[in-house]
Amino acid sequence: VQLVESGGGLVQPGGSLRLSCAASGFTLSSYVMRWYRQAPGKERELVAGISSTGRTTNYADSVKGRFTISRDNAKNTVYLQMNSLKPEDTAVYYCNAIMSTTNDYWGQGTQVTVSS
Repeated sequence: VQLVESGGGLVQPGGSLRLSCAASGFTLSSYVMRWYRQAPGKERELVAGISSTGRTTNYADSVKGRFTISRDNAKNTVYLQMNSLKPEDTAVYYCNAIMSTTNDYWGQGTQVTVSS
């Protein structure tokens, strides 16, 4: 069972990145998927979530209107499209798949740095 994030990197303020989270060893379609982030010296925070069907999404106030979470259950992958990036978006971004307390998986994280 594994979640692997990709797509992070260095981007200038105002730029965009698309993060991907690919699952192996299990099927994502039954899981609520979430993206979290953790900046240096700060607690991990929930950025966005999407229901198993993809019909319901939710976002932290700090990213509403700029980030979009989506999923492709056929590809067993979840995405986070990040636009209009700000320096305060700099963090390690983690993918989380949860169905129950015993079915709760995390990726290793991908670094996003927003800097000029």
